[in-house]
Amino acid sequence: MVDLNDRIALVTGASRGIGYFTALELAKAGAHVIAVARTVGGLEELDDAIQALGGSATLVPADLADMKAIDGLGGAIHERWGKLDILVANAGILGALSPIGHIEARVFERVMALNVTATWRVIRSVEPLLVKSDAGRAIIISSGAAHNCRPFWSAYSASKAAVEAMARCWAGEAANTPLKINCVNPGATRTAMRAQAMPGEDLESVPHPSETAARIIGLADPGLTETGMLFDVPENRFKSFVKPV
Repeated sequence: MVDLNDRIALVTGASRGIGYFTALELAKAGAHVIAVARTVGGLEELDDAIQALGGSATLVPADLADMKAIDGLGGAIHERWGKLDILVANAGILGALSPIGHIEARVFERVMALNVTATWRVIRSVEPLLVKSDAGRAIIISSGAAHNCRPFWSAYSASKAAVEAMARCWAGEAANTPLKINCVNPGATRTAMRAQAMPGEDLESVPHPSETAARIIGLADPGLTETGMLFDVPENRFKSFVKPV
């Protein structure tokens, strides 16, 4: 069991799915969770579940499309705690599964705004706080779509490829600090996004998000040495982005 007592963790997209259950796992391990999401009801359910575990959380109802709110997040965390130990950048949307030439501009732009630009602004807002931690950990939720690049998935695939590229660059920049930055491919998981992407699929046939979160939690371990890697949940192992020559 990872020991995260007295550590501060920020989770975006925390009101449901992988974000919700990762927040629970962090709290179970002893971290105080700052939970960010649009859905107030989901955040309140999370808070109840965390309190039932004996943990604690701070709820931040916010739409990550509100870039000014993201920019103020780091300052608010600094004022209250003075540091951040763990970032789980999970929030994202699927957008439309459609031929690339048929995607509406507003849909493509929203996918990029929420999946890429908002993630970058969260990183920019909290990086100074992660560097203040003795063992800062950034966990960037990606997708197999970044590599599979299947037909009709262009907007989502491009957004996740961009997120992975940002994380890899960031990991290189932080190489001489205690901060470790890794991406995660959660694989098929029983979420609302999965149901949207795979209509008619028997969701009972894919892992519950609690199972996925239980594997992700290890990336928050203060003893972690890997950085700039992709953690593949289905294979339960780290993979290098660079193939050996």
